[in-house]
Formats: sequence, C-alpha cells, structure tokens
Amino acid sequence: MLLANGVRVWGTARDASRLAPLITNANFSAVVLDLEKPGEAVLAYTNAASAAGGFDLIVNNAGYGVFAGFTEIDFSIWQKQLDAMLGATVRLSYAALRGMLTASRGCIVNVASLATDFPLPFMSGYNIAKAGLSALSESLIFETRGTGVIVIDFRPGDFRTSFNTTMQSTSGLANSDSRQTKAWKTLEENINHAPSPAAAAEGLRKALLRRRSGTVRCGSIFQAHLAPFLVRFIPMWMRRAAMARYFGAD
Repeated sequence: MLLANGVRVWGTARDASRLAPLITNANFSAVVLDLEKPGEAVLAYTNAASAAGGFDLIVNNAGYGVFAGFTEIDFSIWQKQLDAMLGATVRLSYAALRGMLTASRGCIVNVASLATDFPLPFMSGYNIAKAGLSALSESLIFETRGTGVIVIDFRPGDFRTSFNTTMQSTSGLANSDSRQTKAWKTLEENINHAPSPAAAAEGLRKALLRRRSGTVRCGSIFQAHLAPFLVRFIPMWMRRAAMARYFGAD
C-alpha cells in the first residue's frame, strides 16, 4: 500500500527471501530484522535509519501466535513470545522516537489488536503483548504532545491472513469436545470470514492522513465499531459471560 502511494519503504523480515517480490521496486529496500534477537534488531534499525537519513514513519507490526492453556506449555515459550512481541518492539520504539523528537517530526504506529479490548481465549501471551503495546502508545501519545511527533495505537480485528495456520498450538485441540477446540474453531471461522488484509492497510492509510495521534480500531463493523461501543454499557460479569458463550467455554 505504501509503495503504491509512492512512499520510499524499508521493509523488514527475518528471512530476506520473503521480501524478494518487492525488491524490484526502486522505492523498496530490504532489511533483515529478527525480533528474537533484539540487539541485532536495534542495530539493523539504526543502520537503516542512517542510510535513509531518518524515517518519517515507523510501523511496528509484530506477529507471533501461541495458542495454549497458560500452564500447559513451558513458561519459556511465553517468555520468548513476550520478549519478541513486546520487549523488542519497545526497544525499537525507543530508538525510533529519539530520532523523531530530535527532528521534531515523524509518526510511530504500534499495531496492537482488538484483543486489547477483547482478550482472546488460550492466547494469554498475545493478549499481554498487545495490551502492553497499547499502553506504550498511550504513554507516548501523552509525552509527545506539542512535539510534532504522532503516535497511533492501531487495533485491527480479524483479517483474512495465514496467521492462524502458522500459530503454535497444543495437543488440547485433539479432543473435539475440549474448550480449546471450540475456541479454535471460532477463531478460525472468524478469520476465514474476515475482511482482506487490504482493508487493514486502507484503515491505516486513513489514520495516517488524519495526521494526529490516537487509537484507531479497524475491522468488520461489528468488531471494530459496534462491540467496543456496546460494552461500555454492559457490566464486566455480563461481558465475560458473553465471551465464554461465544467461544464455547460456558
């Protein structure tokens, strides 16, 4: 989307070969960046920022899925997820913001999730990381007031991607009557019937063109607009009961 709008883009991936389809575009530069190696990730960012002469826009879009009961897997797996999705992303935001404050301009987009509003079952690590990113964005929105720097807390709902097929899952799915299996089926059904990723890109484009900090929810009308509005008037116990019923955990 950014390239189609004539923007000069530095795109990152753990494996440079995944960026091959974009390299033929003269406005694209590939950067190898692995969030599981935070020191190297910050160095890769610093080198890219130096080559670019500074960045006007940073999009932190860490995706790392683990689907399991909290105590069913070794804690090291949750730690690895949190270190990559939250710890490394916070370090990159720190490096990016320092340069932007010096230049008195720029925009940081932290791609959180509607899981910040509606935590997903059996995805505690993901929920924690995305809520943490939203909390970081809220902190920075306050701190950057009047500086010329924009911070966007971007919260997408379900979109039709391969995220669920690459997610680590547990043996709890083997039992067709288990709560995990019921929740997984609901999650997969939501993704399969969700809007295309292009809709998320367009939602972000509109947010960028507003040129102001804030929280932006994006997705289907129900997920991104109706549900967040309605829960304002529903007691927490009722909200939890509705979520349990929706995901087959009641």
